[in-house]
Amino acid sequence: MNVQSLRWQEGRWEHEGAPLRSATLVLYFGAPAVLASSSAVEDLRQRYPGARVVGCSTGGEILADEALDESAVAAAVQFEGTTVQVASEHVEVGADSEQVGAALGAKLAGPSLRCVFVLSDGTRINGSALVRGLRQSLGDDVVITGGLAGDGARFGATLVGADGAPAVGNVVAVGFQGAALRVGHGSVGGWEPFGPQRAITRARDNVLYEVDGEPALALYKRYLGKDAAGLPGSALHFPLSIRRSGEAEVDLVRTVLSVDEAAQSMTFAGDMPEGAVVQLMRGSMARLVSGAREAAGQARREHGGTLAVLVSCIGRKLLMGQRASDEVEAVATTLGPGAVTMGFYSYGEFSPHAATGQCELHNQTMTITTFAEHAA
Repeated sequence: MNVQSLRWQEGRWEHEGAPLRSATLVLYFGAPAVLASSSAVEDLRQRYPGARVVGCSTGGEILADEALDESAVAAAVQFEGTTVQVASEHVEVGADSEQVGAALGAKLAGPSLRCVFVLSDGTRINGSALVRGLRQSLGDDVVITGGLAGDGARFGATLVGADGAPAVGNVVAVGFQGAALRVGHGSVGGWEPFGPQRAITRARDNVLYEVDGEPALALYKRYLGKDAAGLPGSALHFPLSIRRSGEAEVDLVRTVLSVDEAAQSMTFAGDMPEGAVVQLMRGSMARLVSGAREAAGQARREHGGTLAVLVSCIGRKLLMGQRASDEVEAVATTLGPGAVTMGFYSYGEFSPHAATGQCELHNQTMTITTFAEHAA
């Protein structure tokens, strides 16, 4: 397995050495403006003619030990004993996300499938339902990771592409088959809960209407104070911890995608089930960096990995500001010099939960997937 990393600069891709012409897969992540207005994706297709070319727009890009803005990054991967398949679906607003996930999984399912890496439109999908559909078709023995595409802190249109120009409404899944493949994964937040625990008293799918009988948006605004004027973006600094009824060991984090002033509701990236217990969270630089380091430790337990794909939440990047590279450096140091690290800042992350081993939608985490090949 060979990996070549690339960075889009001054209208062209820069990399060390000659293009890896025998690449099987190319992953790319870029700012929406770069992907929409440049030849970056088409150049990758011409540079690596035999590869499947898959990627998405971001809230920021990651390459080596740097967190970048308004750029594009890529990794060309040559597998020796692993087969790559790509499946895609298109979603409209209000589409059945679970059905989309099930359809994608059905296209990839097979006895030798080891891992599925998913990139989804970041604003049209219910990430929790998408994961349920994938698990329905694939079962829980297949590792599912990936993330929701981003649009900076604007929460507008996001782009996802597979072997063509990236576009709004796409959901793409890459399936990896073969006994030679070794996959590692880790996902940790590092956020600290504060304030009282409250119960969700009215919600539908990923739309939250009431908490403890009070309009959700009004409650959230009370906590945000003057920062409420910046919603939904300012909510990224104060995500919600959620514990579903009957799942004492499974805490998830949810962030806001949009707000509805008329309905006093908030739309989240994943499900907000009635009866679940929620609590506000806040972060500190030290805790977020420590969480990223822990995620890297989880991902490299079985092997160091040749390629590490990092999917971190846009909320982490906004909180850390110019020091966002601190968490990327912590990951690169933990994984060691043998791994090529690249990735993006997202609107949500897919990874198995540490407590259950089942894939979940996460928010506000550093999620890492490592790929390597060994002799069967």
